Amino acid sequence: MNQKMNRWYSGLIVIFSLIILFPGCSSQPENQAPQWIPMFNGKNLDGWTPKITGFELGENYGNTFRVEEGILKVSFDQYQDFGGHFGHLFYKTPYSNYKMRIEYRFTGEQAPNGPGWAFRNSGIMIHCQDPATMRKDQDFPVCIEVQLLGGNGTDPRPTMNLCTPGTHVVMNGQLEKTHCINSKSETYHGDQWVHAEIEVHGGKVIRHFAEGQLVLEYEQPQLDESDSDAKKLIEARHGEKLLTGGYISLQAESHPVEFRLVEIMPLPDTPEVE
Repeated sequence: MNQKMNRWYSGLIVIFSLIILFPGCSSQPENQAPQWIPMFNGKNLDGWTPKITGFELGENYGNTFRVEEGILKVSFDQYQDFGGHFGHLFYKTPYSNYKMRIEYRFTGEQAPNGPGWAFRNSGIMIHCQDPATMRKDQDFPVCIEVQLLGGNGTDPRPTMNLCTPGTHVVMNGQLEKTHCINSKSETYHGDQWVHAEIEVHGGKVIRHFAEGQLVLEYEQPQLDESDSDAKKLIEARHGEKLLTGGYISLQAESHPVEFRLVEIMPLPDTPEVE
């Protein structure tokens, strides 16, 4: 063996020895903990698509959804009348198992002629149908709504509630058909920022957190066969009603709301959830 080949062979032995002694230097650990991933870049709406009642997918009527000074805003200052133009801003990627966290606050005055129940009302819509399948005049996607509510300054009004447009869930072992169910959160009055998290395990358990406290839990999200939009989805899914994932959207229901943190942490599929 010549001198050059001998040096090459010796170097190869050193490299393999280092890999054996320090395996973490050669590749990322397989058991690395999941990481938070920004869904909003703080600059624009890249990765998000609006769907507003009465308009085609992608048409941002009235500049409803916008980014200003690093904040994702839902605004109605270009509306002469709300006119039933409910909006949803869809993220590009569907998810099944994940944690999501946001910081939000309600600001300003409600759009003219916005419905009374929509005062300081918005939501995070999870397990949504593909927005491309929504009707042009459809007010809400078929989904599970994590309802965000702000206080009126006086009365109790919890946030991180559950609403079910075109869906049902199971709570305490029973199929729950009540459209909206309050959480046990505190009421957040004024324009303060609120930290909210969701923990989603596919078609199993879903948990809502407000300011770090567990405030609501349910399971087995599923399509409501009595709802006309959901019925079409059931037919397209060959009778399957259980929802194990879907798109995520942020809601515009006539009251201005701001988001300064929107992040997701994909979780590994887990066969059992406590």
